[in-house]
Amino acid sequence: MKNTYIIGEIGQNHNGSVDIAKLLIDVASRPIHDKLFDNDLKHMDAVKLTKRDLNQELSASQMSRIYDTPNSFGKTYGEHRQFLELNDEQHFECYTYAKEKGLDFVETLCAVGCLSMLKLFKPDKLKVASRDLTNLPLLEALAETKIPIILSTGMAGQKELDEALNLITKSHSDISILHCVSEYPTQYKNVNLKTIHFLQKNYPNYKVGYSDHTIGIATPLAAVAMGAEIIEKHITVDRQMKGTDQAGSLAIDGIYRMVRDIRNLEISMGEEAMFIEDSVKAARVKLERSIAAKKNLKEGHVITEDDIFMLSPGDGFKWSEKDKVIGQTLTKAINKDEIIYSHNLSN
Repeated sequence: MKNTYIIGEIGQNHNGSVDIAKLLIDVASRPIHDKLFDNDLKHMDAVKLTKRDLNQELSASQMSRIYDTPNSFGKTYGEHRQFLELNDEQHFECYTYAKEKGLDFVETLCAVGCLSMLKLFKPDKLKVASRDLTNLPLLEALAETKIPIILSTGMAGQKELDEALNLITKSHSDISILHCVSEYPTQYKNVNLKTIHFLQKNYPNYKVGYSDHTIGIATPLAAVAMGAEIIEKHITVDRQMKGTDQAGSLAIDGIYRMVRDIRNLEISMGEEAMFIEDSVKAARVKLERSIAAKKNLKEGHVITEDDIFMLSPGDGFKWSEKDKVIGQTLTKAINKDEIIYSHNLSN
């Protein structure tokens, strides 16, 4: 059974609070149980946080501009961003907590200055945000760490992706590519999941996945069915919380349903063959049809095609086996609408 690597993207839905980040880690790591079939399923594989270096974020004029919106945590955009930032030590605290909960820890590092956190710990994977796929100095620095890298393509065409790969592969080989659309939330008409097949065909040396910004869980499930090996989805404690990403994220129940359905979909994929499952044998006997007597037939009667038709259950002769019945002599009388079994026939 193939395991989809599911990343719960906390991003900055922690709203500047380590406690909220830990609560989201709790949610991501909670057991998944399918009550219908009494199956315990694998929870999320990883959580992801985002780290910015505000000295390498926006121009001075943009950082100082007034930011007066319902989702603002400061008077200026710079103050807003500063409020949402966890420092290196707080990221390490979240990393340690995630590890205790059995989760991998992924970091989106948005500037070379963010690499300072590697003095404290080594994330399991580094994520390159869509906006930084063309930030070649950052890509070069991330590649030099040798930590597995995930590239998000939400703002990229093939040219930008190829340029990024050409640079990273000079010193790095463990790379994954996520199809993504940087529209929040993404309209379904813009998702274009067939890009997953394009990436699989044109970049066969890399794992291909999908980073989703739609509302709901339909598109991540479809992506898994198309072969996506990684799924990334924003998660939150409450979609009504303050913050620009909260409304487009999955809350507690949605997280549970998405992970449950992806894990069940993995089980459902099976193998590329056609066969009768052992589990359907009982239904087959009950519901399929067998050769039966169309009318009352006496002992010693030689059966003709006019004497037979098909009825359930399916534990007798199939129509494809009628030659085993036609021309045979009955060893006992058969009433109308009863199945004709082999022990009713002379050999």
